[in-house]
Amino acid sequence: MGMQTSISIIGIGRVGGALAIALADAGFDIEYLIYRDPSTAMAVSAFLPQTTKLAPWSNSLPEFQSDVVLITTADPDIAVIADHLRDRLRAGCVVLHTSGSVSSEVFAELASDGFYTGSVHPLVSVSDAVSGATVFANAFFCIEGDETALETARSIVESLNGRPFSIESGKKPLYHAAAVMACGHLVALIDISIQMLAKCGVESRSAKEILLPLISSTLKNLQTQTLEEALTGSFARVDVDAVQRHLSAINEEMSDRIRDVYLLLGEQSLDLATSNRGNMPDERKLRELISIAKRKSG
Repeated sequence: MGMQTSISIIGIGRVGGALAIALADAGFDIEYLIYRDPSTAMAVSAFLPQTTKLAPWSNSLPEFQSDVVLITTADPDIAVIADHLRDRLRAGCVVLHTSGSVSSEVFAELASDGFYTGSVHPLVSVSDAVSGATVFANAFFCIEGDETALETARSIVESLNGRPFSIESGKKPLYHAAAVMACGHLVALIDISIQMLAKCGVESRSAKEILLPLISSTLKNLQTQTLEEALTGSFARVDVDAVQRHLSAINEEMSDRIRDVYLLLGEQSLDLATSNRGNMPDERKLRELISIAKRKSG
């Protein structure tokens, strides 16, 4: 693949638009942009060659001559679009989608028609179709699919200066759940911390500002240390008295659900803290405290 490779993109939102600009910059020929939102498509097309054609999404898609068709729509639309593509593709076309949780198995019928199918998911947040074109360099991309699709996806990612890694198709939902844990659930955890600080009289905006240096320092530690080394706090120190004080305050001020989150993550932290150290003083005592508190939650 290289300068002559042509790509059409179906779904010009934040990810589709950003990929269109980034791929054009990398030397790919963007044949078609298929859009639902004309304003985003027009904004993106300003950064593309005039040869790129724009068409609204409809049940009657154009005939694509592209080497690759990339579907960057919402997950529920992928199967619908795949069905409409069956007689719209040139022989030997590679069809990829960018969903995190859906695998290439959604393209089973296209595969049976002789097309190459896979997925390529950028493991990075894209907040805007235009400025997002710069976020793919050094980002990791999860790729899966048949051998030809994998080779194509890998080439596309490398042309964006991204870093591809592949998994089995059947593991795609678990992979995406891991990403949600590290990203979406991290934000949810910070929301809980802000709610706790609100009970201490700290205004929400100030609470976020107070927490950000702590969060940033933790991320910095993770870049240079193992998980065990980067773990800090009462569970890392196996500080039974501190955890007891935490639980008393949480029971008094916060919801049962927040107490459950604290306990479950505390148990995970304790497992991590003690995984390479053998039995630690007070570990059994702390596990008993967690166990009793969890039974009360149940």
